Amino acid sequence: MALNPMKLFRTRRFDASPKHRSVYSAYEIAYSVIDLLAAVLFIVGSILFLDDATVYAGTWLFIIGSVFFAARPAVRLARELHLAGLDDNDESQGSHKNVPAKTATDQARTPAG
Repeated sequence: MALNPMKLFRTRRFDASPKHRSVYSAYEIAYSVIDLLAAVLFIVGSILFLDDATVYAGTWLFIIGSVFFAARPAVRLARELHLAGLDDNDESQGSHKNVPAKTATDQARTPAG
């Protein structure tokens, strides 16, 4: 199955179904944790740069923090690929689509033709 790039980064896809919301939330948590860790590493690295004896450790924290900052867009892209790959049938069960299912009585009234 080829993925259509135009399916990525749709604004309301995350709300298409309970499964979509669950996937979106998990990726948002990962994104936020990565963001926080990157910021903390840069703050601690900056403090370590104040003393010549700890510059080496501070440099490594900057490098690791930079990797975390690079991981942010990777997490967002992974989230979009995951959401785009969810079954379209999941979208039909979304909370914003309030189309009632046909009952047996409704189906009996429908002409066969």
